[in-house]
Amino acid sequence: MSGNPAVDACISSLPEWQQAICRHVRDLIYQAEPRIVEEIKFKNRPYFMLEGNVCALLAAKDHVNVFIYDPIAPDPSGIINQGQDNATARSIQIYEGGTLNDKAFIELIQAVAENNRQGGWRKLKKS
Repeated sequence: MSGNPAVDACISSLPEWQQAICRHVRDLIYQAEPRIVEEIKFKNRPYFMLEGNVCALLAAKDHVNVFIYDPIAPDPSGIINQGQDNATARSIQIYEGGTLNDKAFIELIQAVAENNRQGGWRKLKKS
């Protein structure tokens, strides 16, 4: 895992239930692709990157958003629950007490990382 102390601090500043969600999602991201690197962008948003943006976390009042920066990566399990028609990103909203299909999430992150290795979704969409 390419942990970043700034990401640790950002997550630690959240309410406990959001910390738990963010830490779980972060663990799954690294299970999917151990070479992902992380940094804080926009002062409060952990970004996970591999040859481009893969995903980002953003805590909202009553949920955590996981932004998926690839509108063409397949989601056969339907875990993406917002922005399906968005041109650049979709998201998964996880509410307190909610669950995430870990296997489907790992597969989604792997697909985004693979698309990035091939030049990114924009290039792939053109071909």
